[in-house]
Amino acid sequence: MRTVSTVKPLLMPALFGIAGGLVSSMAYPDNSIWFAIFPATALIIYAITTAQPKHVWLVGFLSGVSFYGSQIPWMTVYLGPVPWMALSVLEGAIFSLGAIAISATARVSSLKTSPILQAAAIASLWVAREWLSCNFPYGGFPWSRLSLSQSNSPLANWVFWGGDSLLSFVIVFTTVLVMLTWFNKLRPGNWGSSPIAAILALLFVVPLITPTSSEAENGKINVAAVQGNANAGLFANVIPGSILKNHLDASMPLLTAAAKPDLVIWPENAADQNPLVVANAKQKVKNFVDKVGAPVLFGTITNRGEEIYNSSILWKPNIGAVDWYDKKRPVAFGEFVPDRDFSHLLAPDLIDLIPRGYSFGTKDGIFTVNSGSGEPKQLGTMICFEVAVDDITRDLVHQGAQLLVVQTNNSDFGTTNESAQQLAIAKLRAIESGRAVVNISTVGLSAIILPSGEVMDSLPSYQPGLMQQTLPLRVNLTPAMLIGGSLEIANNFSAIGQVLLVYWLLRRKRRKSE
Repeated sequence: MRTVSTVKPLLMPALFGIAGGLVSSMAYPDNSIWFAIFPATALIIYAITTAQPKHVWLVGFLSGVSFYGSQIPWMTVYLGPVPWMALSVLEGAIFSLGAIAISATARVSSLKTSPILQAAAIASLWVAREWLSCNFPYGGFPWSRLSLSQSNSPLANWVFWGGDSLLSFVIVFTTVLVMLTWFNKLRPGNWGSSPIAAILALLFVVPLITPTSSEAENGKINVAAVQGNANAGLFANVIPGSILKNHLDASMPLLTAAAKPDLVIWPENAADQNPLVVANAKQKVKNFVDKVGAPVLFGTITNRGEEIYNSSILWKPNIGAVDWYDKKRPVAFGEFVPDRDFSHLLAPDLIDLIPRGYSFGTKDGIFTVNSGSGEPKQLGTMICFEVAVDDITRDLVHQGAQLLVVQTNNSDFGTTNESAQQLAIAKLRAIESGRAVVNISTVGLSAIILPSGEVMDSLPSYQPGLMQQTLPLRVNLTPAMLIGGSLEIANNFSAIGQVLLVYWLLRRKRRKSE
């Protein structure tokens, strides 16, 4: 009987939370049913706030595992189910911490008197939990934030004002406010007499008036981006030099193009033989760059002493390599293994697949190239998953980047929706930063995105091709670039203060009842 009495009150909240996690996957690309994120969030919050206090951690954990696990099955393509399960469990554990804080906040009677205040408190805690997941452990997993489901949504322009964290806050705030309004029996037909109606209207009106112009502020630049359709996966057994050949072949139309590009961009790992040290690769790159008469920015693996880096190299005509960038945020358990000895005990076969990890870069990702007018312009590059890291985008813009480049290699994820999810993040980065973004992949999806978030040009997956467009160069800073980081810090301090206050209030209530 004790087991039955424990399971019964746990079952329904757990099912609601799991269902919410599963529904959330419909909101992210390539399903892109953006409004699905609202019922998904509502189901999860309802599960957390209706579960008994002793069950909240488990309901939160199950919700988190379902939430993350349903969105990232692409991890299983090359590495199998173990890393996917391990990451989902880890994120579920972090999710449960947020669930405990949200549940405790929902139980504070003083907050219940103000639906707006309670909605803001819960949204703040959710965003703080997202920040924790994005940064810890080992650099975190900056994926599956609520905001990343909204690249095709009318709400996408919220990132212009405060970045991904602000958009996630808006989603949770809106969801909870509607839930509380409904539970308080203020039906939609009566909202006209409530300030809640005005607040909800404002949430959807603000993005419509966002000045996301795509006009150039500092001239323009003609950029060509090349997708070689090369199998550059982690465990690909290709003929050395074949990946470089694919990108050279796909670039050949540029030699006879009517308009000369100011810059040619190849993706991450485009040069599988490092032209800095392999003579044959060096000669091939030199010949092409000298013939096309424009610098080429390409990805390759470099060595400096005992260190190995995932790098991007700028190669100029008649000169050679003039600048480089090393990836600052290698992916844990993909590009490096933290705590290798301990990790090897848990999954020796998987860890042995990564015999040596990449080192962390320290150099900025700013490259200087000349535009058609001959004036030097600055672009900022990110490598693969770095596009999901808030600080990297902000740093590049503050360092003077007038155009953003995302060089990526999606070969490890096959035909899954990983590349679509990553492209969605790049679209939001364009709006957030007010910069055009060139997202170029070895196998796709590749696209050129205007500062408004509009896709100007694109290439389908698993086809060689190139895009050539004249893009605006921007120097002004959006509100997100000015205050986005400060908003995150303020929200985190608010969440910490809120947790401490709620803990004190609940303890005082318990003492009075005793």
